[in-house]
Amino acid sequence: MKLLIATRNVGKLREFEQMLAAFPVALVTLDAFNNVEEVEETGSTFEANARLKASGYARQTGCWTVAEDSGLVVDALGGEPGVHSARYAGRHGDDNANNHKLILALAGVANRSARYVASLVLSRPDGSVVASAQGVCEGSIIDEPRGKGGFGYDPYFVASGETRTNAELHPNEKHVISHRGQGLRSFLPLLRAQLGLTRPE
Repeated sequence: MKLLIATRNVGKLREFEQMLAAFPVALVTLDAFNNVEEVEETGSTFEANARLKASGYARQTGCWTVAEDSGLVVDALGGEPGVHSARYAGRHGDDNANNHKLILALAGVANRSARYVASLVLSRPDGSVVASAQGVCEGSIIDEPRGKGGFGYDPYFVASGETRTNAELHPNEKHVISHRGQGLRSFLPLLRAQLGLTRPE
């Protein structure tokens, strides 16, 4: 059975592959299909965007589809960058520009509380949404980047209870606390149930 992971984000895909390594399905990405039209992320919440993507790509490809929308929510910035996290500085996926804008926006701001949020949605091949889950990782933003791992805002994000940034954590450590890891742990039982899969021995 094929399961489409509806992303072209290499960092997200790598995390999905690591966390679903024991899952008894063949993971495919949008790059496996020709002439797939991009689904516009017009929702005002992470879940709304994940639903749009899961449903839209499932209908186009005829595959069971998992879509995820996630981002960074910073309290002192009124929730920004939020659903615009990947394109905060204007160009989609420009991590350096996004981080630069974030740190400039927080210059002189004492309150650095923030959280990563991830919403995951499963759609049947006909586009009907049948499962969803959310994960949240609380933390704070620092001024200077640390670490070479992760992606996005990870070099500037320190999870609550940690002294290292997400970019300094080993992938297995990050999966334990990350928003995506928490969301997937809630999501996997729903995914197994919908796909009629049993847990591997």
